[in-house]
Amino acid sequence: MPHHSIASEPSARARVISGLHQAADYLGQHPDVPVSEHGWSLLSFPGRDSDDAGHAAVDEVAAMLGVTVQDDTPGGGHYRAAKSFGPVTYEFVHVSSGCRAAYQAVMSYSGAVTPASLPDAA
Repeated sequence: MPHHSIASEPSARARVISGLHQAADYLGQHPDVPVSEHGWSLLSFPGRDSDDAGHAAVDEVAAMLGVTVQDDTPGGGHYRAAKSFGPVTYEFVHVSSGCRAAYQAVMSYSGAVTPASLPDAA
């Protein structure tokens, strides 16, 4: 299996899974800590530079999960595989080069535009 940014190496994978168990146990033991009633997404990114390599990684994970790839790239979105476990969804997502370029273009204005003063909260 090709390397993905999500831990494939056994000890790293075990640490991620242990952390998920710890988070679930903590939330179970602390009912005062809020959780979203709409669920959570666990995002993982293949960390590929090219769209072809990213798509191939997502295609591979989609096959492992037994799901169909969601290709939202024609509309400026992402290429992803997702599987839900109740209200928790595992998503493996490739951010296309077009999306990365659009984000970088927007961020190139960072610091150049200052919003008008916001009114004081009443």
